[in-house]
Amino acid sequence: MSCYRLQYAPPADLALDSMDTPLRARFDTGMRAQLAPDPYGSGSVPIGPDQDRREATVSGVVIRYYVSRDVSTVTVVRVVYL
Repeated sequence: MSCYRLQYAPPADLALDSMDTPLRARFDTGMRAQLAPDPYGSGSVPIGPDQDRREATVSGVVIRYYVSRDVSTVTVVRVVYL
């Protein structure tokens, strides 16, 4: 199975930059291991009727993202953690 490419919108990128190092490492590992191979699985749920607009929790971090099937890309638009 091929993996989707991961990219981050500017607001999500800013949130990632503010994470402490251990959380960021766990999150990055979780994204590569869980979400990139299967963005429609991994406990994710669609937001509204659009199956490509989704929400998931990865390593304790809640994310919202869009899946672009044609170019095999996941764009994370929101990152929320405590």
